[in-house]
Amino acid sequence: MTANWHLGPPALQRELRALPLTAWRFYPVTGSTNDEALAWAAAGAPEGCLVLAERQTRGRGRGGNRWWSHPTAALTSTFIARPLPGEQPYLPRFTAWAAVALAEALETLGLSPTLKWPNDVLLEGRKIAGVLAETVWEGERPAAVAVGVGVNLAPEALPPVGVADFPAGCIADVLGFPPPRWGFLAKVLRRMLAWRHRLATPAFLQAWEARLAYRGQRVHAGSTQGVLLGLDDRGGLRLRLPSGDIHTLYALQGHLRPVDSQAKLP
Repeated sequence: MTANWHLGPPALQRELRALPLTAWRFYPVTGSTNDEALAWAAAGAPEGCLVLAERQTRGRGRGGNRWWSHPTAALTSTFIARPLPGEQPYLPRFTAWAAVALAEALETLGLSPTLKWPNDVLLEGRKIAGVLAETVWEGERPAAVAVGVGVNLAPEALPPVGVADFPAGCIADVLGFPPPRWGFLAKVLRRMLAWRHRLATPAFLQAWEARLAYRGQRVHAGSTQGVLLGLDDRGGLRLRLPSGDIHTLYALQGHLRPVDSQAKLP
């Protein structure tokens, strides 16, 4: 892990000091904010610590896919949470936690995001953000969860043509301009903090399910095809198979795609 962190530019410091965060570290350049957060958590970082980077060189998404980032055009951050004993059955919701918070922040801008299970945020059918939650285990106990979020604010953040495995977009494509970075980050963090101790509640599950992408549509979920019905109590994806049986996925090997989508990869 590198040690070249500081508190960040003054505008960022002003926004973060207005929030009840424990501490934060800002890296002009680092390999991965999740890696930095996992190392910090292993060293004893408490709940409420945040890692941010202007640029990542080894950012990653679900399944080890590369996550592209660009200085000034994206947000890359990781929040450290220490799960309570009663939250262990709800660990998949830590991924949805950041996705729901980001969706709510986008809605304050007049936008209509949807959440592609299990970890992506879409605007007008294009992926503008992804969440990667990684758990540190001590035996059978989840000692910490590093919740990483990457958000494309402006076109410069998009991956090179032909690289993405899903249509990519950015907030500026829909809003007409990129939102102020640090102010928007603060909006997302406020919503995360508001939900933090409500992840196990029916209200959180409802907030997640209400924004679920492709609900009522036929989808491919890895090798499974069916109509996406919604979520079960554990956050699993419920599908009605062609046979009429209901099948629930708790992990996705492959990608979630609408069967009838006309979207083209960039």
